[in-house]
Amino acid sequence: MTWRPPTRSAVSWSRKRRPPRAESRGVTLLELLIVLSIMAIVAAMVVPMFGGGVSTGELKGATRQVAAGLRLARSEALATRQETRVVLDLEHRTFQIERVARQQALPPKIEMKLFTAQSDLVDEKTGAIRFYPDGGSNGGRITIAAGERKYEVDVDWLTGRVAIAD
Repeated sequence: MTWRPPTRSAVSWSRKRRPPRAESRGVTLLELLIVLSIMAIVAAMVVPMFGGGVSTGELKGATRQVAAGLRLARSEALATRQETRVVLDLEHRTFQIERVARQQALPPKIEMKLFTAQSDLVDEKTGAIRFYPDGGSNGGRITIAAGERKYEVDVDWLTGRVAIAD
């Protein structure tokens, strides 16, 4: 007897020649619903960012502009050895450093709120933050906001330090 390699059966030979089934070529309804709901959540978060409101960069820029004006007023008070005020017009969204002719304007859709000493409030829409010759201040807080987003510029009453808080 001579040795022969084992023969394959007809069934196993025909399985190997058949093309693979198309079982995994489609998506189920559940998978489709999951993807659509994820896309809806992402769209709900992204669309307000591109709306007609104020961009985050514009809001941060306005906050930095106010903080820079306050720091300049403090520096001027130290350099000239005279009290220097930053007058804020909340209605028109502007501020001006005393003895500086230029008035700084913020973008139209930004809101400003001022918390300062009662003696430095001119009326409901106008107030000031005062810096003293020793670098101190009457202190206060200016809130720059656009809708839900806001930044706060804090002025320390003892040191006159200006800091931006989220």
